Amino acid sequence: MVVQVDEADFCVDAVGLKCPEPLMIVRNRVRGMDVGETVAIEATDPSTVRDFVNFCRFMGHVLERNEQIGDRFHFVIRKGGSGAS
Repeated sequence: MVVQVDEADFCVDAVGLKCPEPLMIVRNRVRGMDVGETVAIEATDPSTVRDFVNFCRFMGHVLERNEQIGDRFHFVIRKGGSGAS
């Protein structure tokens, strides 16, 4: 099941922020989430694509959306299994 932005449990607006700020904000948000909850992110820094792909892979989360629309990058991350942060 792919989560749409308006169905996410939490949202992070990282528009205008540069690396590493978007990743730091999202990591802190995910730490406070329960397993299975989702966070939608909107960003403008192209490095967020690489950052969120790697973050999910290394931390055991699921990247459910990774899409560029114009100059904006849209992501939805689902928090992975126990202990992942």
